[in-house]
Amino acid sequence: MCGAGAAALAGAARPKRPNIVFILADDMGYGDAACFNPESRIPTPSIDRLAAGGMRFTDAHSPAAWCVPSRWGLLTGRYPLRNARRVEAERLIEPGCTTIASYLKQNGYATAMVGKWHLGFDGGTKYDFSRPLAGGPLDCGFDSFFGLPASLDIPPYFYIRGRRAVAAPTGRVAANHTEGWSRIQGAMWREGGIAPGFRHAEVLPRLEEEAVGVIDRHAASGTGKPLFLYAALTAPHTPWLPLPEYRNQSRAGLYGDFVVQVDRAVGRIMAALERNGMTEDTLVIFTSDNGPVWYDSDVQRLGHRSTGPLRGMKGDSWEGGHRVPFISRWPGMIRSGSVSRQTICFTDVMATLAEMLREPLPAGAGEDSVSFLPALVGRDGGRPIRDHLVLKEGAAVIRQGDWKLITHLGSGGFSRPARIEPVAGGPRGQLYNLADDIGETRNLWLKYPEIVARMTELLRPYREAREAVLRSAKTPPAQP
Repeated sequence: MCGAGAAALAGAARPKRPNIVFILADDMGYGDAACFNPESRIPTPSIDRLAAGGMRFTDAHSPAAWCVPSRWGLLTGRYPLRNARRVEAERLIEPGCTTIASYLKQNGYATAMVGKWHLGFDGGTKYDFSRPLAGGPLDCGFDSFFGLPASLDIPPYFYIRGRRAVAAPTGRVAANHTEGWSRIQGAMWREGGIAPGFRHAEVLPRLEEEAVGVIDRHAASGTGKPLFLYAALTAPHTPWLPLPEYRNQSRAGLYGDFVVQVDRAVGRIMAALERNGMTEDTLVIFTSDNGPVWYDSDVQRLGHRSTGPLRGMKGDSWEGGHRVPFISRWPGMIRSGSVSRQTICFTDVMATLAEMLREPLPAGAGEDSVSFLPALVGRDGGRPIRDHLVLKEGAAVIRQGDWKLITHLGSGGFSRPARIEPVAGGPRGQLYNLADDIGETRNLWLKYPEIVARMTELLRPYREAREAVLRSAKTPPAQP
């Protein structure tokens, strides 16, 4: 671990263990919040206030470009390429694996999760509602959990408290779509089982209420323990269902209005900390699990750039798929209104917290985690925290400094074309210098073969690790 951050903390007159509140939006773009994009057509006053009171990271990344692997990487401190289990399989976090929650719990924290889990349970999706749902948050280090098993457009639709379904999904709901949007946008959900009384539009307010309740109860408990709250919101992922009071509050359609409601949820969580006198002793992190579902046609139609200057969207290897808004606030330790251009990743949260607490991680834990605490406390000296960063589940993207290598042609995700076959004499992948081409418009693969060779070699051990993991699990390797 870096010593500069720990040294800064050692001389600070504050509690050794602050509360930690990690708010994860779902499918929110880098350019949605005004503090990251002055031209945003969505008002985000709560998120902007959070940024004004802390630090914005302008080069922060989810370790993958979609929900499941990003959450796995966040909680484990490991690149998703090291996980061979499938989404449809049983629990994705193996028994005994150190998570942020289990590490903090072992170091005296009360740990709570509210929101979208999406990392599986024992038995996969063959739920037996007569028994506890094992393998979920409570078996991965959390003391309490209230939320949903997966995204709000994936059945069955039901709430979980602890290890039990609040009500089993005994009913059926038809699929829903919104005219004027693509099949994966709008108020979209899939047909499937649904619990009695479950209403999609009520989920975000319910999670907001539960997160506030966690803070209120912790403040009233008097246990003396610091709190770790992981608030994994289900929005602005589909279905886009802004409540009536948020309709037409943005200039970015249904999606923009739903982001306004997400901003309100962030504001209420911040207000709960303030009301309970916890603001000064709490590290708050706000980010998104990956990029948005926002096509070029949406930009043209509504004038809103959900990914700001970035190319692509959710699922893509381009920056819009995995560069995310990332804000940290810790009064007295993080300078208000500051900006860091350090390249960081969700996987780095684990090592950052370990350096903050000055308690080593267990052997073998968080192997892809690098502490960015020196950046948070302004002691990084401008030196890069990371030598390189590997992104996407199949080890398809690598960053080193300003250079970015993508091992395929095409977006690799939702943007079309997803894949382009190389032609004789043409590039076999993509190379960009993000310092002067943040929009990834000039492929330099053929111009700088020595950089392609160097970064390909740097990527080699990660691809070999991925192949080994897949072989051990007897699953076919994903295309890079």
